[in-house]
Amino acid sequence: MNIFNFTFSPDFPLMIVRFVILMIVSWVIVDRLYFKKSHRRDFYFSFMLMSVAIFFLVYFMIFVLEDLKAKTSIGIGIGLFGIFSIMRYRTDAMPVREMTYMFVIIALSVVNAIANSVSVVELITTNLIVILCIWISEARLKQEPAKLVQYDRIDLITPDKRGELTEDLTQRLGLHILRVEVGSVDFLRDMAMLKVYYDAASSDGDLDQKIRLTTEDRKQFPA
Repeated sequence: MNIFNFTFSPDFPLMIVRFVILMIVSWVIVDRLYFKKSHRRDFYFSFMLMSVAIFFLVYFMIFVLEDLKAKTSIGIGIGLFGIFSIMRYRTDAMPVREMTYMFVIIALSVVNAIANSVSVVELITTNLIVILCIWISEARLKQEPAKLVQYDRIDLITPDKRGELTEDLTQRLGLHILRVEVGSVDFLRDMAMLKVYYDAASSDGDLDQKIRLTTEDRKQFPA
């Protein structure tokens, strides 16, 4: 019995080419477009490995089955089940922007995995169109991440002292503050809830979005 079978299928070289294309495209999207603004190392790690996992999951579930005609529906079903399971895989609430990038990475991984009858030129063109759309969106829309802050100097929350408030928050947080929204105010404890918008370039991103907002907290600020 031949345990070690070193023969490759005719589609194997094309699969490697499609995988290399996917890795280059994923790196451009994650490193040059996403990470350049967000600086979220945790999502960088997740997006890249997710791209690899989904590509091989879909490819082997659909195209490396011996009886393709009889098992295609089963392979597609299992592949889609795995994809949507990954989309549900998270420990913390994922921001909308990160969720959008995750969907793009998943979509490109699936497209590159199942594009067996598409030429390499068509596949590269499709990937470039997606990159171009993301680049245009990122270039035109300025990102304003925000933090929820419990503030102890309620004497500075009045509109006429907004400059002093911004300066105090800048010194405490070490961020370039863009604007501040005042939420609920507790005069008994001299505390106020502030939603602080800041320039993403002034933060390393590791601590962004770490504060979990309750439903009552979210009601204090406009959508």
